[in-house]
Amino acid sequence: MENESQTTEEVRDNDVANPEPAERRASSLPLILTVVSLLVWFGFQTVQLVLERGNLILLKGNLEAPMQESQKVRAQLETLITKTADLASQGNVSAKTVVEELEKRGIPIKAAAPPSK
Repeated sequence: MENESQTTEEVRDNDVANPEPAERRASSLPLILTVVSLLVWFGFQTVQLVLERGNLILLKGNLEAPMQESQKVRAQLETLITKTADLASQGNVSAKTVVEELEKRGIPIKAAAPPSK
């Protein structure tokens, strides 16, 4: 009986010497869920941005041919305007009328030679 009572007293002494904290540590589950949700969100955003970038590259490639065609047409139009301005500087009445209308509408005209009076 003595051994049993000592053991009980020793257990009580150990309990007093090593008290358990009154507050238990909070669970780390909220932190884990937050980190996982952030990783999922960043992964989703990365995938979306990569897909959008691919679509934009594809669209740019599709617009390349029309852009080159429009540059050709613009070069032809500038050549036509320049030659019309040359005719106007040589005294062609119709060409002068066209050049005056173009200037009224704000279209820049680059004549090869300065217009004569």
